[in-house]
Amino acid sequence: MAAEPPDTEPDYRFTLANERTFLAWIRTALGLLAAGVAVSQLLPPFAVPGATTGLALACTALAAVVAATSFPRWRRVQQAMRTGAPLPHSPMVGVLAAGVLLMAVLAAVLVIVG
Repeated sequence: MAAEPPDTEPDYRFTLANERTFLAWIRTALGLLAAGVAVSQLLPPFAVPGATTGLALACTALAAVVAATSFPRWRRVQQAMRTGAPLPHSPMVGVLAAGVLLMAVLAAVLVIVG
């Protein structure tokens, strides 16, 4: 039976870098949330019925996903650093990039359509 690796305090620089990464994810979520509110409240309606609401909901939904996954990611990375394990991979980088790309394409199409 293999013994569990010891739980040691990581170098404070790595802990602070992990915290900065967590805060960057939170800032991204807040930016997406602000974009959703701005689309909903400040843009005139697009020619396609319901498009403004759809785009606003897409922004806020992605914001919720990013916010909900940021803390568990921080915790997994912190635990990996404490035990000397490899840092975990996160699918959220791809999810966020794909989500923003899809919203950008949708917004461009809506602007072109009128």
